[in-house]
Amino acid sequence: MHFPFTVSQVLWTLTFAAQLVLLVVLLGRDRMGRYPFFTASIALFALRLLTEVLLSGRLPIPTLGMVFIAMADLAALVGLLVLLEMARRAFAKAPRWAWMVGTLVLLAVAGGVLAVWGPWPARKDLALDSRMAVLNLLRLLAQKGDLLYDLLAVQLGVLVVLFGRRFKAGWRSHTQRIVIGLSTVAASWLIVEGVWQIIAATVHPHSQADYERIIGLGGKMVNANKAVYIAVLLWWIACLWKDKPGTAAVETGSDPVLIPETAVADNETNGEA
Repeated sequence: MHFPFTVSQVLWTLTFAAQLVLLVVLLGRDRMGRYPFFTASIALFALRLLTEVLLSGRLPIPTLGMVFIAMADLAALVGLLVLLEMARRAFAKAPRWAWMVGTLVLLAVAGGVLAVWGPWPARKDLALDSRMAVLNLLRLLAQKGDLLYDLLAVQLGVLVVLFGRRFKAGWRSHTQRIVIGLSTVAASWLIVEGVWQIIAATVHPHSQADYERIIGLGGKMVNANKAVYIAVLLWWIACLWKDKPGTAAVETGSDPVLIPETAVADNETNGEA
């Protein structure tokens, strides 16, 4: 039986649909106010997916490249703001010295890995003497910005899992679950990037069939990463739909209000007395 859609098309559709559902949950369950940058990042990713379909083949290649590179740079910046937002919520009660030390350690580790990961262009190639040179620089910033985000996301995920409960991000909190999802996707992509670099450095195709086999393997790894992202989107939808444990919804005649469950228990006890 012939299936009319490719794997990439199915993954694109599932990703876009899950992002739209997640945005509905963030808006409908009043999570957007608490996580504005996270909401913006999901909306921007969905917009990038939609732009790829709507503009591909309809604009000249140089113009299309400028649009995609600009959106990639914006996405990298918003991603770093998301990590800052999550860190502030997860460690809101941490002392200032802990914030400074933790930030320096995370940046030092990520910067060290970033410096040795992948090729860097020569300084002479960064001269901004033409529009193409500017686009190459913006493309480099997007690539390295994404890598920096992935490295920081994995580290932040480890810190939140280990120490979040001591501050303000226990296991069942929305913040910790969002960070776990971010770090999972980032780790998955780092694995794909690392494996691909090893393949590129050690495997040398001797025929067109070998080359196509290597490219096909790369496509499968990218699709596997997309599947991980879809699973994380579903995880976020389920987690953010539910209210945080320790709160109970009470109808006030208009909108439900969340109050601590301990207060509900005290009221019930007083009523029985």
